[in-house]
Amino acid sequence: MIEFKEVTKLYGVKIAIDRISLKLPENGIYCLLGRNGAGKTTLMKLLSGHLAVTDGEITIDGKAVSMGHMPENVNFITSGSDLFNIKVSSLIDMAAGLQDDFDRDFARKMTERFELNPRKKYKALSFGMKTMLTTIITLANNSRTILLDEPTLGFDAIMRDQFNTLLLESYSLHPRLIVVSTHQIDEIAKVTERLIIIDRGCILMEAGINDIDERAYTLTGAVKAVEPLLEGLNCIGKTIADNVMAAHIYDRRINPPDGVTVDRLSLQDFFINFVGGKNNG
Repeated sequence: MIEFKEVTKLYGVKIAIDRISLKLPENGIYCLLGRNGAGKTTLMKLLSGHLAVTDGEITIDGKAVSMGHMPENVNFITSGSDLFNIKVSSLIDMAAGLQDDFDRDFARKMTERFELNPRKKYKALSFGMKTMLTTIITLANNSRTILLDEPTLGFDAIMRDQFNTLLLESYSLHPRLIVVSTHQIDEIAKVTERLIIIDRGCILMEAGINDIDERAYTLTGAVKAVEPLLEGLNCIGKTIADNVMAAHIYDRRINPPDGVTVDRLSLQDFFINFVGGKNNG
């Protein structure tokens, strides 16, 4: 279990993380979603012991996290993490030698699937392949908590899809608590179970993807038909053009009258409106 208790992080007088309280009690793949500069990386570095909190407390499985001290069975990688410049096979051997329950078979199968040449040295790999190798090694070591900070940064669409497959296969073999920070919105929905939205250093939401999908929708129709329906509903954004309104809702479902349609709100559009990205009403 991961728990933040009233955690604040300051950089001088700038508030990077603002009194966050958050509890992730059970295994699952959690997505930490936010715009660039929202506080995702700071939150992950606090959680991994790379930064010290200014105030508050962070615990993992009841053990306090502090600067330079990350509890055992926690593994953190960030995009651009570096490894020794030795052969791919040697890096896997080295990682296996450091942990008794390292899943060498999983590492081997994944390096073959993603066409990582075992004889190639680390620095000869492309940026994306370096990140993929680091992720494979991290997931193969079977830590109980895995923290991945922007792991698909610099990936093309095919590699992002491959990464999602890798993550799902690893989780199916070894269920545990995995936190993935990203700004790639709709793609991560294919693998994550719960979504954490952070903006300006504050947690705006922690909810299940299925719950969001059920409660997030768009009402579209003539302004005079849609506007009365919004009373008592949580309207997170709306757009009006030529007397037609599209109102984005995050609330209970309703049965609208004839002339008003109900459409699914994509995760990307939900995120944009929920954090206040657009409201043309």
